[in-house]
Amino acid sequence: MATRLFVLERYDRVPGECADVPVGALSTGVTRLRGALRIPADDVALALVEGPDAETVVAVAAAAGWRVDRLTPAEWITAPDAPAPRSGGDRP
Repeated sequence: MATRLFVLERYDRVPGECADVPVGALSTGVTRLRGALRIPADDVALALVEGPDAETVVAVAAAAGWRVDRLTPAEWITAPDAPAPRSGGDRP
């Protein structure tokens, strides 16, 4: 089954609400959490999740208690498990 990458955005809109909810449950048998981060200055949390389609990713997020304010398809520039680019202009 092919997977696609999605960015889940959650905004802190309610006073005292924090987007630091557990994200581990975003990895299931059909989805995979690739990373998550919080940008305090913008009151936003982002999760990178791979899954078969947007509907499945949203359903998994809802079951995990992750409110999805925006879901956007994304593309990797460099995946987290990819080899690091060479530095200093080295050529192969």
